[in-house]
Amino acid sequence: MNSIRKMWVGAVMAVASGALGACATGGTTASGPAPATSASAQANAVANTALYQTVSYANAATKGPAIIIIPGEVKSNNATFAQRYGAANIADYAELELAQAGFQVLERTNLGSMLQEIELAYNLGNPAKAEALFKKGDLQSTRWIIRFDVLRAEKIAEVEKGFSGRPLGAIGGALLGGRGGAAMGAGVGSVSTSQVAGVWIVGMRYKIIDAQTTRQVAQGYAEDKMEVGSTGTSVLGVSSRQTSGNTLDSLVIKLVQRHVAEIDQKYK
Repeated sequence: MNSIRKMWVGAVMAVASGALGACATGGTTASGPAPATSASAQANAVANTALYQTVSYANAATKGPAIIIIPGEVKSNNATFAQRYGAANIADYAELELAQAGFQVLERTNLGSMLQEIELAYNLGNPAKAEALFKKGDLQSTRWIIRFDVLRAEKIAEVEKGFSGRPLGAIGGALLGGRGGAAMGAGVGSVSTSQVAGVWIVGMRYKIIDAQTTRQVAQGYAEDKMEVGSTGTSVLGVSSRQTSGNTLDSLVIKLVQRHVAEIDQKYK
């Protein structure tokens, strides 16, 4: 019996030691971000990975044609994505990126109530209506109408793993007995770890439409994936949790930037 107790104590001490070590380093691994000295520093380090990253467009120095971005469609049935991203949000990103690429972007906010008429004319492919709209003011010089549609947005995989020391602590407490067993059982029972990871895939299409004829000039499609996850550890009341700095916003912006880079290279 004594040998069994010694073996069990050695095992639970190893478990507790490993979990405490994970708490001390914020639950990171060798492939994760460097340990921070405080929760605030660590949170800021993770947040830095999600900051907006500018893109250097190949032909940004070349002045592009006058364009208008109209909101496309978000065709995903995923409620999480649909609640966070509307077609207008994606159009805002597109206006920002196309302006940085050197295109003359007429902002939708300057169009007022005319925006709905423009959307209707080009979504229905009505050249007569388009011609009537673009006969005066800044609209006369508009060459292209561009829209961005999200055709796919889904969380294709989610895996969750964890460890709870409660069963092991209960067994150990009963096996050792006395105050030592109770203390050891409480300590091991407080150990818990969790890991959650999910992978998203988002597919986006762009369309370039001739402003005068409403005919489609070009289109392109791209997909990208992103992993969103978190890790957590708790030992003796000391807990640590870290969430990935990647967000769906980052993925949407990345896809818009990829399409703008293609438009900048091929169609300016």
